[in-house]
Amino acid sequence: MRPVIPLLTAALLFAIGTYGVLRRRNAVLVLMSVELMLNAVNLILVTGDTVRQQLTGQVFTLFVIVIAAAEVGVGLALILRLFRLRANINVDEVPLD
Repeated sequence: MRPVIPLLTAALLFAIGTYGVLRRRNAVLVLMSVELMLNAVNLILVTGDTVRQQLTGQVFTLFVIVIAAAEVGVGLALILRLFRLRANINVDEVPLD
């Protein structure tokens, strides 16, 4: 299998996720962009696994999926708390004190 197409797709997904993290104000959209970046990493790991014929890529992909699930849970809890306190979830307007 030629890994060019999956690697280009992963690079495109990662670039879109990076753009979303850097340009978005809404905290939910920032979390979605981070998830997109993690899925790009998963695609790279699985592609490398199919090229090398080993199971290490799939094992690391499972770890990334678990970390992504924990990140979503904690991130959404923080966003809900922020919304209850400020009635706004824009990242630019969060006080740093």
